[in-house]
Amino acid sequence: MAESAAQPALPDLPVTFRPTRTRVILLGVGLAMFATITAIALLLENLGSGERASFIFTAVLLSSVLVLLSRPKVVADEAGVTVVNLTNTRRLEWAQILRVNLRPGDPWVFLDLSDGTSLPALGIQPGVARQQAIGDARALRALAEARGTGPHHR
Repeated sequence: MAESAAQPALPDLPVTFRPTRTRVILLGVGLAMFATITAIALLLENLGSGERASFIFTAVLLSSVLVLLSRPKVVADEAGVTVVNLTNTRRLEWAQILRVNLRPGDPWVFLDLSDGTSLPALGIQPGVARQQAIGDARALRALAEARGTGPHHR
């Protein structure tokens, strides 16, 4: 079988992979939680201004955690890949990515790197949208093999 027949079509670059459903759920819950806690703080008549402020601060804090959890993405462009996880961002050249892995049971994609390490890419995770994650992982793998040091370049 020819290698090109086994390869999925390469997406147009730049392309962003992110867990869209998970992001919508997290941001929606964060907004609803913020609105509910703030409304309670404003509607309770026997609260002082300091107590109201602490309610609203708590709402902001809890919503911020959900916004942080919705941050992960993987952006592929002509020069390489940018992996945005919860608190850090890492830029990789295509040649640094040896393999893209999403094995059964993995919570997200792992990138095997040329320095011998593995980088989790939380922007592709099969939690809520498994088929989307599998398709995204295959597309990223095909890009890495076509542009980097994958099997075609050894």
